[in-house]
This record gives sequence, structure tokens and C-alpha cells, in this order.
Amino acid sequence: MTDSLPPMPDHQPQPTTLALDSPTSTRRPRNWVVIGAAAAVIAAIIGTGIVVVQAVNNDDSNKPAAAATESSAPADPATTVDDVPVPDPEPVFAEPAVGDFTIELRTTSRQCFGSAGCSVTVEPELSYVGISDDLDPDAVYEITYEIKGDESGPILETAELSDQTTLNYTETSLSTKSAGTKVSVKITDIVTTGL
Repeated sequence: MTDSLPPMPDHQPQPTTLALDSPTSTRRPRNWVVIGAAAAVIAAIIGTGIVVVQAVNNDDSNKPAAAATESSAPADPATTVDDVPVPDPEPVFAEPAVGDFTIELRTTSRQCFGSAGCSVTVEPELSYVGISDDLDPDAVYEITYEIKGDESGPILETAELSDQTTLNYTETSLSTKSAGTKVSVKITDIVTTGL
């Protein structure tokens, strides 16, 4: 018996391939395309964030905000850096020292008893050497002063300065050895309270 085999073709068949550019082919994006697109989005977000932070932290309101980069979103023309309200800086007030004030005594009454001395009532007259606007209007300054000339020794008193110009004090009564006794005063301490 003879085996009958089909005749052999003259050439071998070529495998069928799809052309990548043909409309019938399906193509998946390569990883580098996806990574590149993600990097571009991230760069745009970071660029926009930097521009916003620089605009908010701009110390000099006369300087324009940093220019937007090509990758950032366009600025909203209705809002500019100049439209952002800038809070007023907190005022800085001087902390007064003893040498910032002068004090004198005003005699409101005097009664002398010959060689027995005198009974004298005095009140302080206080002046601030600087500009009163330098003092905090919300603070109370306790000004301690020492009066000399009383028979029993120095007397310490305290006056309170508030609202930059209001002085609250108590009159001081003292007894002098004679009508010729000199009464003097000096500031010894200043304490800021009421803040």
C-alpha cells in the first residue's frame, strides 16, 4: 500500500502579524507614558502651590507675586495679591523706666505750731518725659515714690497712671520738725500691671 501524503507546498507559510499602526490593532499605553503624565500633573500642582505660598508669605505688599510658570494654572484675574487684607502690625509700646518721669510735690495744706513743727499735706505732680502715646493705653503703671522730710522718716506712696494720662493717688499727710524743713520726693520704682 502506498501512503499518500498531500503534496508539500513550495514555500513555508509566514506567521501572521498585525501592524501596530493599523486601525484594527489594539495597543496598550506603555508604562513610561503613564509615569510621564503623572509626573507632569504633580509638577503642575507643586508649581501652583509654590506660587500661592509665595504670594501669601510676601513680606513687601508692593512687590508683585511670583510669576506663574508654564505648568501652573492661570491666575484668576478677579483676585490679586493686593486684594488680600494685610493685618495691621501690633503696636509696640515703651516700657517706662524711673528716669522717664519727673515728680514734684504740691502742698495742699500747711499748719505750723511754732517750735512744735508743722502738719503738711502734699500730693504728687507727675510728668512723663517722653510722648504719652509711647505708653500702652491698656496698661496701668504703678509708680512708687519716696517722700522725705517727715519727723518719723521717709514715707513710701504709690500712684497709678492709666489711660496714658490719668493719675490716681492719695494725698500724703506728714509732720515736719519745723517750718523750715525741706520736703523732697523721688520715684523709686515703676511696675506695669493691667495687661
